[in-house]
Amino acid sequence: MATAATEATNMDQQVDLSTIPISPKGAENASEAKDDSKPVTVFHDKDNFNVKHPLQNKWTLWFTKPPSGKGDNWNDLLKEVITFDSVEEFWGVYNNVAPVSELALKSDYHLFKAGVRPEWEDPQNKHGGKWSYQYKDKRNVDVDRLWLHVMMGAIGETLEEEDDGEVMGVVVNVRKGFYRIGVWTRTIGKSIPGRGDGDVAGGKGRSSEKGKDILLSIGRRFKETLELPSNEQIEFSGHTDSAHAGSTRAKAKYVV
Repeated sequence: MATAATEATNMDQQVDLSTIPISPKGAENASEAKDDSKPVTVFHDKDNFNVKHPLQNKWTLWFTKPPSGKGDNWNDLLKEVITFDSVEEFWGVYNNVAPVSELALKSDYHLFKAGVRPEWEDPQNKHGGKWSYQYKDKRNVDVDRLWLHVMMGAIGETLEEEDDGEVMGVVVNVRKGFYRIGVWTRTIGKSIPGRGDGDVAGGKGRSSEKGKDILLSIGRRFKETLELPSNEQIEFSGHTDSAHAGSTRAKAKYVV
């Protein structure tokens, strides 16, 4: 997909979030312009393609707009943008939203599996945590390319093994002093209360040791996707710990 990413960055100019098309522009008239029996992908004709490559899961893009004041409610700031389930629709979305580098401070993008809200309180997230890394030198990091690769890792299911069932979504935060990119997981590598010893990730029996190994594997893949040198560390923290920590930084459970 690296070649696809290169091609995609040169496609349509980004527009306002509210103008994202649900289906390819002009697709309904594609048969008038060309022979529909001939396979045409989004990379041949970004408007009039007739082939879609389904993703393993359906995904939803969310956007957190910057707060306008201290009284803003989180639910009012968090906006569901669009849900898609094919490679072609992903590129359609990607090419029609503002790049991370052009977002206002305190904005976020969240790309989560459909049906999962990007909130700690969501039933799919409440027993989980996240791997994250902060790029503090904002001027010298290609955050747009890195975020694209992290999204591709999520929808392409390459951040984990097929049966792991851990990755819930990926997030990028734009702040004054840094960019932060994270991967949210279903568990913290331990059994979930009320589901029996080690019974996690969609009901599959799993020991805490196995759960830890899976999370560490996700962390290593995530670190590689972020193109970080071996001497840099990314940290994993549980959502519950982060909630209790408040403004202080939650203690890392794992580091790679």
